[in-house]
Amino acid sequence: MAKLQTTIATWNINSVRLRAALVTKLLKEEKPQVLCLQECKSPADKIPVDLFTECGYPHIIARGQKGYNGVAILSCAPIEEVGAYDFSNLGHARHIAGRLENGLTIHNFYVPAGGDVPDRLVNDKFGQKLDYLAAMKAFFQNNLPKVSVLVGDLNIALSEDDVWDHKKLLKVVSHTPIEVEALEDVRNAGDWVDVTRKDLPQGKLFSWWSYRARDWETTNKGRRLDHIWVSRDIASKAHSSRILRNARGWDKPSDHAPVFATFDI
Repeated sequence: MAKLQTTIATWNINSVRLRAALVTKLLKEEKPQVLCLQECKSPADKIPVDLFTECGYPHIIARGQKGYNGVAILSCAPIEEVGAYDFSNLGHARHIAGRLENGLTIHNFYVPAGGDVPDRLVNDKFGQKLDYLAAMKAFFQNNLPKVSVLVGDLNIALSEDDVWDHKKLLKVVSHTPIEVEALEDVRNAGDWVDVTRKDLPQGKLFSWWSYRARDWETTNKGRRLDHIWVSRDIASKAHSSRILRNARGWDKPSDHAPVFATFDI
């Protein structure tokens, strides 16, 4: 099997049709071999695949819904769909998995955001989030990943340096201890390695800034909600992690920035 250098980007695009021009801009300027999108907010057959094919990405697998959720993987090279699981039986399009010709399997996830109140007794959405994470944990306990990457908007900032203020956000959905523990359980179940923090272990790192902030760049009240993990067996082959922060400032942007990593496989 020939070894190839594969750069993967993950991006919550917050409507693939509304922001198709931003997707093409990223593809043309950054040229990742694979781009994983979340929150496409589109049925799969309405995704503007012709635009992406023109950019050199003719291979696309997707699961979609009208108006919300939705995941897609765009690739320069052929990619075979190998799974699209409805974790916790929510009936949502939140996961798709594909395998490249070099044998690398890519899981693309959009974990539920969880609503505003971190209490499943009064907020069903928070309960759905915890149940979804529990189902992910069980899946990877029973299917230990090999030669695999897990990417996506996991909607949880794991460490103190993944949020702008750890103490202030401890009771805010996306950084509560129960969510952090649940996502760590998922990571441990699959023995996944957080590639971004492997490459960039020190300092604040954010991939999301709220639309509510008038000057997101100056206030910099961000969170690292978007992740790239790699299975332990190929962790040494992962490198060059980065977050394309300036994409948050593009015209009519997503509130998320793309995250990148490269794999020598």
